[in-house]
Amino acid sequence: METESKDRMTEGPIAGKILRFAWPLFLGNLFQQLYNIADTLIVGNLLGNRALAAVSSTGSLVFLLISLFSGISIGAGVAISRFFGARDIKKMRLAVHTDLTFGLLAGLAVTVIGVVLSPQILIWMDTPPEVMEQSVDYLQVYFAGAMGLIMYNTCTGIMQAVGDSRHPLEYLIISSCLNVALDIVMISVFHMGVGGAALATILAQFVSMILCLIRLFRVKEDYRISLRELGLHWKMLKMILSYGLPSGLQNSIIAIANVVVQSNINYFGEMSMAGCGAYSKVEGFGFLPINSFTMALTTFVGQNLGAREYDRAKKGARFGVLCSVILAEVIGLIIFAMAPAFMRAFTSEPKAIAIGVQRARICTLFYCLLACSHGVSAVLRGAGKAMIPMVTMLVFWCIVRVSFLTVMVPIFDNIAVVHWVYPLTWSLSTVTLAIYYLKSDWIHGFERS
Repeated sequence: METESKDRMTEGPIAGKILRFAWPLFLGNLFQQLYNIADTLIVGNLLGNRALAAVSSTGSLVFLLISLFSGISIGAGVAISRFFGARDIKKMRLAVHTDLTFGLLAGLAVTVIGVVLSPQILIWMDTPPEVMEQSVDYLQVYFAGAMGLIMYNTCTGIMQAVGDSRHPLEYLIISSCLNVALDIVMISVFHMGVGGAALATILAQFVSMILCLIRLFRVKEDYRISLRELGLHWKMLKMILSYGLPSGLQNSIIAIANVVVQSNINYFGEMSMAGCGAYSKVEGFGFLPINSFTMALTTFVGQNLGAREYDRAKKGARFGVLCSVILAEVIGLIIFAMAPAFMRAFTSEPKAIAIGVQRARICTLFYCLLACSHGVSAVLRGAGKAMIPMVTMLVFWCIVRVSFLTVMVPIFDNIAVVHWVYPLTWSLSTVTLAIYYLKSDWIHGFERS
């Protein structure tokens, strides 16, 4: 079909295909970040620093939820892109419908577990008593909408696996604008506090989920979904989880480590929480090219290895990683230079601004390492070698990171110790993954699996 040929990444100029696929992903990530920032700006300016600290303290847990299921959707995307590249329509459809069914069941489970356990988890994180009530309100409302978040990630994973990054962008723009509008209404008009901010976010997520499902039901291509075909095909689910669970666990491990990091930030008080929370929103812009090219690389490598286009896969991998590294470092330098102005957009407290600037000045120069780690990981996932990035991140971004903080924070009693743990662990993971990428036969990952 014409659309299928246009979206297929096994044909045409390599750079053009990757850039055309990555560009909508970049814009989508940009809008995602903008509406996250709008959420924080509205909360910080209308509800104050305590509310901002409450929302910031839940960020690691929200990231944990997103990370696990976006990782699993990446695994489904690897399977779908592999069969799409090989033109195996029967297995591709089986993968699509198994993925959707699993997403529905997981959404129900996470909703129940998250709402019930939110207060206890925040206690385990040493959330300060003065922000506990608002943190619980925000997190429970957010978990109540977990179905929208999980199914949106599932649907976009399917579309991106077959080369369609434009429609997820359009739906994300719509939900982003809706989220900002609902934020203002919920907080300014209905005075719902941080719970209103969370409600605005989940309503916007449900809208984007519905738009994605409508697209997948109506599309004329072979990956369209049918209610009659929904179900768990255990052999296909095992394949999807074998590709996706390492990615999901990798992301979750990082998120769990970040929960420990957040606990260390909480230890230094409300201003540290507000300052680091403000920086984390700005830092998201440094992740834009990283996220865009990693998604593009996983799809590109998966489709081309499925089609046995080995040289093309190698060339695309080199191009994508290099672009990600260069763009991430450029953005890092911009954030480094503009850090004071960026922090002042979120808080007027001088101490919170100073802590946010300090973190920016330590971390941003090393964005190139972060991009390299994620880029090589994306290539390996696309080749069906997801265990390697998972083990690497487990060792360096979890064990080393947590051990470093456990030892060093009591010794130095300085928030800068928390900031420096990121460049340290990025460096270690980059060296390890680069050696594996250069020395191993990742090209034949599917055949060996």
